[in-house]
Order: sequence, then structure tokens, then C-alpha cells
Amino acid sequence: MTTRRFEIDGKKVSLLGYGAMRLPTVDGGHANAWSKAGYSSSDIDQELVNRQIKTLIDSGVNYFDTSPAYCRGLSEASLGEALAKSGAKRSDYIVATKLSNFAPQQFPLDECKKMFENSLKCLRTDYIDNYLLHSIGNGGFETFSKRYLENGALEWCAGLRRDGRIRNLGFSYHGDPKAFEWCIGHHGEYRWDFCQIQMNYVDWLHAKEVNERNLDAKYLYGVLSSLKIPVVIMEPLLGGRLARYNYAIARELVPLDPEASLARWALRFCGTYPGVMTVLSGMTRMEHIEENIETFSPLKPCSDRELAALERAAVAMLKQNTIPCNSCNYCMPCPYGLDIPAILTFRNRMLTSERPLSAKEALAEYRRDVPEELRRAEHCTGCGRCSPHCPQSIDVPKEIAAIDAWIDTLVDSEIK
Repeated sequence: MTTRRFEIDGKKVSLLGYGAMRLPTVDGGHANAWSKAGYSSSDIDQELVNRQIKTLIDSGVNYFDTSPAYCRGLSEASLGEALAKSGAKRSDYIVATKLSNFAPQQFPLDECKKMFENSLKCLRTDYIDNYLLHSIGNGGFETFSKRYLENGALEWCAGLRRDGRIRNLGFSYHGDPKAFEWCIGHHGEYRWDFCQIQMNYVDWLHAKEVNERNLDAKYLYGVLSSLKIPVVIMEPLLGGRLARYNYAIARELVPLDPEASLARWALRFCGTYPGVMTVLSGMTRMEHIEENIETFSPLKPCSDRELAALERAAVAMLKQNTIPCNSCNYCMPCPYGLDIPAILTFRNRMLTSERPLSAKEALAEYRRDVPEELRRAEHCTGCGRCSPHCPQSIDVPKEIAAIDAWIDTLVDSEIK
């Protein structure tokens, strides 16, 4: 397993990290998925999680990332049990979790403190290696200020580090650039130990092109590297969009290595940059874990020729005008019962299909992908409650309305 020389409590960090956001469930799905009953009601498959964590640790992976907000609030406890049963000493692995105080009722400092203490309890530890302010730009700078500045939470986190209850303090960034700029501007005061950003070969040069509020990953990486702040990567596969078959991407990459999966290309891209401490991957299935371990054991950095091919693949993908939804489910639940991620993912799948589907075929796929009991696009009222929660700043009602109009044209075609 390739490691990077970023010393955290005397430990080198595995370049592959485990993101505990999509833990497997006993029904074969994952615990962050959505169903007609709400978030997947199926239990987390704890036996499988235990085996997966044991496999990762035995293969040299030592970085594990979670949050109180993941997997219906069960991620920390599940990961804590798996780590405890792995046979590894506490000093052998690094635990990262977050101050995920997204709801206004969680803004008060006393509630932040309760969240932290519960994280310690669930993770079965008396300290956190890496503690993050979670998604600092989500909801805009005013929300960032209420979550971390006005309530004294940031000063309290700095105190936790001084007391040794957390070893390193950082933040994850999505959304409003002002929040990132504020944190960077106060680096001298708070001495950020690391930063978690969305980075992949599409967002490297084109994040701002997708949404003008975004900052390109190359810019973020450059700023952090100039300050010698280690980078943790999230969304290396864009919520799976860079792992699923896409003919436009495959056309550029398959000729270079017919045996490599599209996911492997995306992960190799991220690991190529020396300022990256670890690349987080939400590995639901054991085959994902096995392939990713192989990719990083050891990592083969991308050549200039391969980086050029990945940039061509990114441009080709963007020409498909897909919706930048990563299926994080932060937009859920919809008050009117829509399965928003399923609707957006369906549209993306149609846009990236190798051949155009007939109206009859597309409607059949729609009825399969978006079950009627979850309510489809025509039920959107445009209330807009979902959009402020989207880390990708998607105008969800606008996209849903466009999909509804497109479905109407398919129905008209089918009738004719």
C-alpha cells in the first residue's frame, strides 16, 4: 500500500482511505440509499463491514473517515465496532469524523459538544485523530458563520486540539467560496492540519464551468499545497459517475489500458499529486475494496500522456450536459415524496447511454428506476427546499422541471 509522508502522531497515511458513507446493508444496498419508507430501512450488514475493515487494515489502509450525519446516523457506531473487532491497536489507524451541525437546532455550542462526545462513544475511543468542520460552504457564508463562528464552535475545536482530545483540526469544503477564503485567510490563526476537498479529473479544471459558484480543484489544491496543508480527497469518482460505464469516457481511456476499469483511472489521477494525503473511497462491496487495494498497492502515477487523455475524457463528459448529482442524498427527504437522486441519476444515465433509446425504452427505464410509489418528476412543486442542501449547488427544481418536460415528450412520442 502506497503511503504518504504526512506524519500524524508518528504514522504515515495510506494513500487509499475508507469513506464510511455508503455502508452495506443486509438487502444488498447501502445505508445512505433512499426507499419509499425513507432512508434504507434495511439493517447495516455489520458482519460484512467487520470483514471489510479487517481486509483494509490487513492490506495497509489506516485512514477511516465518517460523520454523525452518515448512514442514518449509524456510520460512526458501525465503524467503531468494526475497528474494535479488527484486532488492530488504536495507534495503528487514523479516525476522521466531523462536526456535522447542519440543522439550526444543532448550532448552539452545547449541542456541538454533545455531538462530539457522542462521536467518541460511538467510535469507542477517547480521542479523534482528524476532526473536521463539515462542508463549510454548504448553505453560504452566513450559515458557516452561525455554525462555527458566532457560537464559538471553532474556538472550542481549537481548544480540543490543545487538550489532545483531537490531534488534528481541518475542514471539508463544498459550496460558497467565501467560507474557503475565510479559512485560508485565518490559517495563521488556526493552523489547519489538513483540508478535505472534492477533487477528480473533471473538477480539476471544470468545476467552475459546471457551476460558477464552484472553485476548480486545481486552484484549491494549489492554494493548500502552497501553505503545506495536506489534502484529503472526497468524491474521486463523482459519486460513482466516473466509475459507471460512459462511452465518451471509455473512448479516451480504454485504448490506453483495455484491462483497467474506469474507476481505477479516476483513483490513479487523484493519487498522482504529491500534496494528496489520502483518497477517500466509499466502498460498499468487497469487490470495490479488492480492486481499490490493488490500485494503490502500489499506486502507479499517471503519465503526462495519461493525464492528457483524462482531460479529454472530462471534456467529452461535460459535452453530454449531465447533471452534477453525486447521490449524496443531502437533498432528501423531499416534502412531496420525490426520489430526487433517482430522478437525476436516471437522466444522467440516458445522456451517457452508448445508443439513443426509443421513447418506449426510455419510459420503461424511468418506470423501473423511479418507482411510482416514490413519486416522479411531475409531482415537484418547485418549493426549492432541496437546493440549499446540495453540495454541488444544483438548481434542483429547475432540473426536475426539465426532466418532467422531457418525459412528457417521451409519452407523447409513445402515444403517437
